[in-house]
Amino acid sequence: MRLAGLALAFVSSCCFAFSGPMAKYLITAGLAPVEAVWTRMAGAGLLLVAVLAVVKPRALRIPRARLPFLGLYTVMAVAGVQSLYFVAITRLPVGIALLLEFMAPVMVVAWVRLVRKVRLAGAAYVGAVIAFVGLAIVVEAWQGMRLDAFGLLLGLLAGACCAGYFLMGDSLGPDIDLLGLVAWGMVGSAVVLIPFAQPWDIPWEAFTVSVAPQGGTTLPVLGAYLWLVLVATALAYILSMNMVRRLSAAVGATVASLEVIGGAVVAWALVGETLGVFQIVGGLIVLGGALLAQTATSGGEPAPAPDRPAEITARV
Repeated sequence: MRLAGLALAFVSSCCFAFSGPMAKYLITAGLAPVEAVWTRMAGAGLLLVAVLAVVKPRALRIPRARLPFLGLYTVMAVAGVQSLYFVAITRLPVGIALLLEFMAPVMVVAWVRLVRKVRLAGAAYVGAVIAFVGLAIVVEAWQGMRLDAFGLLLGLLAGACCAGYFLMGDSLGPDIDLLGLVAWGMVGSAVVLIPFAQPWDIPWEAFTVSVAPQGGTTLPVLGAYLWLVLVATALAYILSMNMVRRLSAAVGATVASLEVIGGAVVAWALVGETLGVFQIVGGLIVLGGALLAQTATSGGEPAPAPDRPAEITARV
C-alpha cells in the first residue's frame, strides 16, 4: 500500500511538472495567460465530469449545504492558483514560479500560529526561516531583485491561494467526493473566468500551428494542449487523489515536491529555460525549509486535515 502510494505520488508529480512548460506553448502561440488557463480548466473539467458521469456518478453529487465550500474552492484553489501561476510564468522561469507557489506550506504555518493561535513545534518556525532565506537566495536579493518584481508578487499570491486551500482542508468531510470536487472545481473555475478569458475571442487558429518558445523545442500547439489537459491536469489529479488515500501528509508532500524540480527540468528540456547556481541552491533550501515546516505541523494541531496537504501541493 505504501509503495503504491509513493509510486502514485511520484508519477503524479511528474505529470504536474508539465503544466507550466506546456502552457508556454499556448502562450507563445498567441493565447493570453488567462485564456490558456480557461482552455485547460474547461477541457479537463468537462472530461472529468463526463468520465465520472459514466463510471462514478455518485462522485458528482455535492450536498446543497456544501455549495459555498465548492464555490470557495473553485475561486481560490483552482481559478486563483492557476490564473496567478500562468501569468507568473510569463514573467518568471517556470522553476522559480513553482518555488514561489511552494511557499504555501510556510504560509499555512504562519496562519495557524498567528491567526488560529495554535502552538506548533519549533521545527515549524525554523523551517519557515530557512524557506525565506532560500527565497532570498533564489531572487538574489543582494543584487537588488534582478527578477521581475510583479512576477514575484504573482507567484507569491498563487502560493497564498494554495495556502488557503490547505486551510480549507478542515472543512472537507466525507460527504464530498474528492474526484467530484476536483471535476466541478475545474468546470466552475472555467465559468468564473469567462468574463476575463472571453473564450469567444480566443484565437482558436493558434491550435493549428507549431511554435517554439524562445530557445525551446518546436511542438504542435494542439499536441501541447492535449498533453496539458490529459496528462498535466486530468491524469495528474486522478493519480494524486489516489495517492492521498495511501500516504501520510508529510510523506505525500515530500514526494509531491518533486514537481518543482520536475517543472524546472521539463522547462529546461522543452522551452530552453535555465536556472543559475543561486536559483538551484536557493530552490533546494526553500524546499527543505517548506517541508520541515509542513512536517512539523503534524505534531501539533495544524490547520490542514490529516490527508490534505499532499493533495494540495500537487495541484498545478
